[in-house]
Amino acid sequence: MFSLDQSQPRPKDELWTGAEIRSCCRLAALLDVPLMAAAQNVVPVAVTAAESVEKLRSWASGRCLSADQTGLYSHYNDSGPKRRRKVTGKLSLN
Repeated sequence: MFSLDQSQPRPKDELWTGAEIRSCCRLAALLDVPLMAAAQNVVPVAVTAAESVEKLRSWASGRCLSADQTGLYSHYNDSGPKRRRKVTGKLSLN
């Protein structure tokens, strides 16, 4: 679509939406720069709106079909949500 060299290195795009990938390709074509250079000007919505994306993933877990495997989407591994406690200060046994 943008007549880019298909053999050039590609940026890591696992968090990117289709629109972000298209934007990167368009930018590379318009500026006549490699994809890796154009990618430096793309910030994925998964990063800029991480809290909102996390809420949507939690809401969808067990309610919506998975896009990449059969059955319901599960945001958590089989072991359930991973909870971590933040420890501040020292524990005193006095």
